[in-house]
Amino acid sequence: QVRVVESGGGLVQPGGSLRLSCAASRSIFGLYRVGWYRQAPGRGRELVADITRGDNTRYADFVKGRFTIFRDNAQNTVHLQMNQLRLEDTAAYYCNIKSMVPDRPYDYWGQGTQVTVSW
Repeated sequence: QVRVVESGGGLVQPGGSLRLSCAASRSIFGLYRVGWYRQAPGRGRELVADITRGDNTRYADFVKGRFTIFRDNAQNTVHLQMNQLRLEDTAAYYCNIKSMVPDRPYDYWGQGTQVTVSW
């Protein structure tokens, strides 16, 4: 079992920046991906960005050019740099670590960190 903890959320004005961090309690081995998801009140959980162990990345259209996902393997951490934040970015943000190996399945979620964009 792996404990996943998100941090870095807070209150910012439109156009501001935040850096979210996803920390794992221990190193993850094998083939996996780390994803950032968000969920606003009354809406479903949606993928924001993810990154594989091989550093392949993908982004939702609504964050392209504004957000960057990157990793720090030495600290078992993945970050989401969020720039040019908009009101509609307000949501709870969750980190997910998911196995891509069928023989060794796992799917870990953190408790989330709140991002509020407001004047």
